[in-house]
Order: sequence, then C-alpha cells, then structure tokens
Amino acid sequence: MKFQGLTDKEVEISREQHGSNEIPDSEPTTFWEEFKETFGDPMIKILLAIAVLMIVMFFFGYAEIYEPLGTIVAVLIVAFVSAKTGVASDTKYRELKENTKKDQCKVHRNQMITVIDVDHVVVGDKVLLQSGDKIPADGVLISGKLSVDNSALNGEAEECKKSEVTQETTLAEEITGDTFVDSYSLFRGAVVFDGEGVLDVQKVGLKTMMGKMAEEMQEEEPDSPLKVKLSKLAKQISTFGYIGAVVIAVLYFVYFIVSAGGVSAYFSIGIEEVIKDLVEAVSLAVVIIVCAVPEGLPLMISLVLMQNTSKMLDHNVLVRKAEGIETAGSLNILFSDKTGTITKGMLEVVDFFNADGSSIEISELGKHEKVKRLLNLAIGKNTQSMFDGEHRVIGGNATDQALMKFLGEETFQALEADQGCVVSKAQGFNSTNKFSQARIGSEGKTFYKGAPERLLASAVKYLDANGEIKEINKEALDRKIDELAAKAMRVLAFGYSEKELTENKINDDIVIIGLVGIRDDVRPEAREAIEEVQKAGIQVVMITGDRLETAVAIAKDAGLLKNEADRALSSAQLNEMSDEEVKKIIPNIRVIARALPTDKSRMVRLCQEMNLVVGMTGDGVNDSPALKRADVGFAMGSGTEAAKEAGKIVILDDNFKSIKDAIWYGRTIYHNILKFCKFQLVINVAAVVVSAIAPFFGVEEPLKVTHLLFVNLVMDGLGAIMLGNEPALKKYMDEKPRRRDENIVSRKMMAQIITMGAWLTFISFLYLKLPFFRNLFETEEQHLTGYFVLFIVSALFNGFNVRDDRFGIFKGLNENTGFLKVFFTIILVQALIVNAALVPVEVFTWIGNMFSCVPFGITGWIAVVLLAVTMIPVDLARKVIVER
Repeated sequence: MKFQGLTDKEVEISREQHGSNEIPDSEPTTFWEEFKETFGDPMIKILLAIAVLMIVMFFFGYAEIYEPLGTIVAVLIVAFVSAKTGVASDTKYRELKENTKKDQCKVHRNQMITVIDVDHVVVGDKVLLQSGDKIPADGVLISGKLSVDNSALNGEAEECKKSEVTQETTLAEEITGDTFVDSYSLFRGAVVFDGEGVLDVQKVGLKTMMGKMAEEMQEEEPDSPLKVKLSKLAKQISTFGYIGAVVIAVLYFVYFIVSAGGVSAYFSIGIEEVIKDLVEAVSLAVVIIVCAVPEGLPLMISLVLMQNTSKMLDHNVLVRKAEGIETAGSLNILFSDKTGTITKGMLEVVDFFNADGSSIEISELGKHEKVKRLLNLAIGKNTQSMFDGEHRVIGGNATDQALMKFLGEETFQALEADQGCVVSKAQGFNSTNKFSQARIGSEGKTFYKGAPERLLASAVKYLDANGEIKEINKEALDRKIDELAAKAMRVLAFGYSEKELTENKINDDIVIIGLVGIRDDVRPEAREAIEEVQKAGIQVVMITGDRLETAVAIAKDAGLLKNEADRALSSAQLNEMSDEEVKKIIPNIRVIARALPTDKSRMVRLCQEMNLVVGMTGDGVNDSPALKRADVGFAMGSGTEAAKEAGKIVILDDNFKSIKDAIWYGRTIYHNILKFCKFQLVINVAAVVVSAIAPFFGVEEPLKVTHLLFVNLVMDGLGAIMLGNEPALKKYMDEKPRRRDENIVSRKMMAQIITMGAWLTFISFLYLKLPFFRNLFETEEQHLTGYFVLFIVSALFNGFNVRDDRFGIFKGLNENTGFLKVFFTIILVQALIVNAALVPVEVFTWIGNMFSCVPFGITGWIAVVLLAVTMIPVDLARKVIVER
C-alpha cells in the first residue's frame, strides 16, 4: 500500500495541534433569548413606561391597578408568542438538519483504508477520493488525477482538472478565485466529478475556506424593514400621545381656572383643591397616552407571523426567522445565484439536431427509430459513465454524465444486457484527438463521439430525420452551431463508419447521426417566477462566477436581459468603478459575471445604503456571507449547510415558484398588518378625542380605564386573529415595492383613520349629549354602559371597512372564517360583562363593578347597534368620494 496513513496516536496529536475538522453550528435559539429580545421593541418599551407610570399613580391612589397589570400581561403574551415562534422555526430547521446523514470519507489510517465522519478528519490524513465523493478538507492532490466540481465554493459547475504534486507541496496561504481552478489545490465542499486520487489534508475546520466563510457570517444583521417602520410609527405615536396629553392636561387645568373666575380666585380655594385638580389633569393625560398607543400592534404582529410561518411550510418554505417572511414582501431588489437556482445546476442535453441544422424535439426522438437506435449505440457503448445500484449516474466527466442521463437508465441497461452488442475495440476521449470511438463487430460499425469540427472535417454525409443518408449542408449546419454557441451551449457530434477502428483517426466514410447542444439549462419554473417577480416591481439580478458570455446567454433565456438599457457586467468591470458610480447604474444592472463573494456582499451593502430592501438567493458556501448580510436570504433546501445557516428562509424544493410564494405571502402579511393598524388606530383616535373633549362637555369619564383595557387587550388580541388571516390576493403582486423607511401610515390610510375616527367621535357625542338617547335608559349608569357597548360594536363594524380599500368589504369571508367567529365572540363577551350583575354569584358582581357596567333593556341595545352600523355606509360614501 502506497500510503500507511496516520496511527490513532498521531490523529490525537494532530487534532490537539491543528484543531478539529468540525465547523460549529450556530447556537440553538433558546426561549429565554427570544423572550428577552422582545423587550428591545420600541413599542414594548412605550407600553412598559406607561405601565410603570400607572403603577406609581396607583400607589398614590389616583389610578386603578387593572390597566398597568393588563398592559404587563399583554407584553408578556407578546414576548411568549414571539419566543415560541422563534424557537419553533429554529427547531424545525434543526430537525431537518439532523435527519440528513452526516458526510463520510475514506482515509488511510493504521495501514488500512477506513470510513470515518468528515468531522473526524485531521491535518496529515491521506483521504482517498473517488468519483462522486465530497472533499472533506483543504489540501493538495498527492496521487492520481481528478476532475472536480467547485460550484459549492465559487458557484460554477464547470469541470476543474487536478493532477498530482509531491507531498512537500503546500496549499497557498492567500486563496483567490484562481486558486480554486489551479492544477492541484482541493477545497472542502467541492465534489469529485471523475477520477481517483489521494488528498493530503493541510487545513481543517474553521481554517478551511468553507470554515472562514462560516465565520464571516457571524456579523450583525441589519434591522428588518418591518422593525424600521414600527420604530418610526412608535416614535410618531408616542410623540403625538405625549404632546397631546400635555396640551390637554394644560387646557384642562386652564378650564378649572376659568371656571373659578380667574387665576386669583382659583388659587384662593386652597392648596388641597389645586393639587386635586392637578392630579385629575395628569390622570386625564395618562388616559390619553394609554388611548394613543396601539398596545395590540406587537401582539398582532407576533400572532400573524406565527400563523403564517406554519402556513408557509405547505408551500415548501421553511421560515427560519419569522420576520424574514414579511421582509420578503418588502423586497426592492433580488440578487440570485445562477447555478442551481436560475439553472438546474447540472449539464443536460437541451437540443438534438440533424446535420442539416433542423432540430428534433427530444420528446419526439423515439419516433425516429433508426436515428435513435444509432444514437443510443454512439452514446451507450462509447462512454465512461454508467448507472449505479441507486440509479445515479457515476463515472466519466460532466459531459459524459449529461449524455448518460439523456440516454436513460432503461436504454443503458438494455444495451448492457444485449449479448450480441459487444464493443470489440475502443479508444477513449483525449484532449489531443477531441473524440472517442468504439467498434461494435455485430453491427459492423465504428461509432464516434466528439467535437463537431473534428467529425465534420471528415464527413460529407448525414442521416436525416427519417434515417436516410444525405449530403451535408455545411452552411446551414454552421449557422445552427453558431446559434447554439451564442446561447452558451456546448455542441457534440455523433457519427458512424462502416470501416474498422483506426487509432487516433476518424474514417473518411463517417456518416453524421446527429448533434446535441448541452448546457446547464434554465429551470422552466424559474423563467415563469422571474417574470412574476419582475411584474411585482422587484428588480432581479443574476450574480454568477461564470464567464460573461455564458451569463448573458442564460440571462436572455431566463428573461432578465430584455433591452439595450439592461446592463451585464463582469467582476473586473465592477471593481474598476467607485461605490458612487455603481449606485448610479444599479437600477439597470441585470447580470454580474465572474463574481467573487466580496462582489455579492458589496452589492448588498450598496443597495442597502440606497434604502433598498435586498434579497439574495443561493445554495453554495460562496453565497453564505451575502445571504447573511441581505435583508432576507433565501437558501436552497439542497444547498450547503452554511447557506441554510445564513438564510432567513429555506426553499425546501429549490423552486423559484416558492420564492414567489414567499414574496406574495410577505406582502399579504404586510397588508394584514395595515388593515389591523387602520382598525386599531380608528379606535385610538376616537378614544383620545372623546376622552380629551368629554370633560369640557360635562362627561367626566365616558370610557373608564377598564374599558380601555378591554379595547387594548380583548379587541386587539382577538382583532389580530380576525384580520391576521385575511386571504392572499393576486393584486398584491401587482403593487410596487415599498421603501425600507416608508411610513406604515400612508396619506390614503390616514384619511380613512381620521374620517372614521371623526365619525366615531361624532356619534359618541350624539349618543352622550342628545336627550333622545338618554331617555332610552333608566339611569345614567345604564346610559354610560350603553356608550361602552356603542364604542366596541362601532369598532367591530369598522373591521369590515378595513378589509378592502374599495367596496369588496364582505368578499372572502369564507376564506377567513375566523373573522365572523371573533366578531360575534367579542359581542358575546361584552354582553356577558354588561349583564354580569344579573348572575347572583359574587365573582360576576365583581366583574360588573370592575367594568362599571350595569344591565340595560333591549331598546337600548337596538339603538346602540343601529348607531354603530352607520360606520359601514359612512366609509362606503367616503370611498365613493375618493374614487371620483
């Protein structure tokens, strides 16, 4: 045996000196970490500040304990739901990972070859590499010859030839794009296409290129667009609430002074009365702040993200981080890896044509029996590839494997089983001849496979589609070959001769059976998905390590390059430009070729500096740093662990349609958040105005603190379920993308909030001040209890208004069955609170007292519901006016 390998003792020494080959996973998401993270949310901070203020007031006897306790409970629920969602997503991802068998390799150890886990490889190991093996560590080839696929590292599925060097040769310290394709260096994550050899392991674990890329991913991620927008909204609402509260408190205090007959007269009533009025004014200010802040918004967002995270699994989308799904809906620009994402990630036959330049559909080839039979022999009996016991193509180079898949396992096995069809003499492919040949005596023919220019140099005849021999039309054939070359296709020709096989020579009686175009082709579903994503206003940029000409051909086929303004650049051209120059042309860039990982990260950074929301798709280790830096990284399910670790979303079926679905559902989630904001802010605006103005009209406290608690917790929590499951509408994909810092509350939305808030305020004062409504109730307590019902039911009817920006407010209720369930549940709960005193049990009496509610008659209920229903026609009238 040429290599003795390390002994067990030498393995231990090497591991101590150079470390393990394990690339550590990120730490699992813990419930406690996710729970704590919730308290960094700006809205949560405002809620906690209000709770502390009200607790202080409670101890001074100026507030009820219900509101701060209720607020704290709401915050804890939000933290719990957010933490549960985060842990569930992470657990699902880790289960997916654990179900994947660990990579293994064959190493020379203790004077024998043994199979070990890749993680157990150490520096100094001699690893036996064969066709199909994944390279377990970085090092150099010290025995044999290999063809290697480096696509996991540089994104390209091209063959890279490796030949042996001496054991004294060391791996370069500075790794560049050229090192990947040199003649002897091997890197962890690459796959052996063909050949056999021995790797001398020189770097393991985090010192490998794959390990360094994994370390690079530990950088801080940018805030999600939703978080940016919520921070802005929280700041606006808190500013509005605080300023409004101070102004109202001051006005209320001035009202006391004016009522007393002036400043001197007021202060002459005694310091105790002045302090009492001051506390009353401050209490009103606190109530206004409580009214202004949408306490239910964080809870609603947590619930909606949790619901949709589980729903997306049905669409083959594993959401690793809940905010990733909403961010997907906010994308302005999507950078996509080419190999394995836009294309299939492997070479395949995409065109078959005769030597007259006319193509035959591959699916129709079986109908042309004579041509197909001879083609099968030219491929199946003239190859180094085969099917193994697990139905995989092994052996040969990438082109051989593509031809074998084109031939099909059934045909290959039939040829192998045919005892009368035996190769009597053969010569393999070499770079000098550029063809291979095989003699089949029973057929009386020598079959050729090779470069078109070599076979056509000797050929004058070809088989047409009917299997008849005809003269070659060289002009038509050259046009066809040039056309395929422009599409980045590799062309191969097949032929046969009646003469005996002659070494290193093609016989002059060769007849061309046909030619094929081979390339890593565009996925059909990717082409459709790219079109849909572009229609959604999202710029798609293909970023690849391939050469510019190939990238341009693929981009045209995928529908990325459509007109003269669309730009395709190489990495070298990009690096000659300053950041500012690149920013100017970003809107026109469609392709970046020969890209390095640093180019991907740079483009993500520049787009984020332009306030664009950036998405990145990928599957290789080379994609991982950019996947991490992007606002949302889409990792492919079949990709490397490093890519999945970096992405916020894993596309389980590698299908572009799933990316489109993620974007669509992301937009749906955002629309549902907007619907909830409109629903809640109408309540908040009306509550603020009514609470602020009512005291000046002789109604001291139309909405009690416990009523506000009901609004904030019950209405908002159940409102999240009511509007969070609104169906995904096709029209969302026709909208333009939103800017990262765009306000959640648009002008159109603000108009609806103010209009409906004003109407709710108007009907509130009609109800509170008109004798007609007062006379429907026996007591003032019943009248104020009726107002509590009016306020809640009006808000519920407004829930229909926010479901659609136009007039379809009752459409799709069958797709969101929770809407009506919640609607009637809230009315039922409120009816129970109002009538709690009718139940002769102490706890129900306590509930009635807590909410300051007393039972009232059916006439009052009818009047209140009829007044509340006016919310719907008023908003429909507003929409008619806006439409005009």
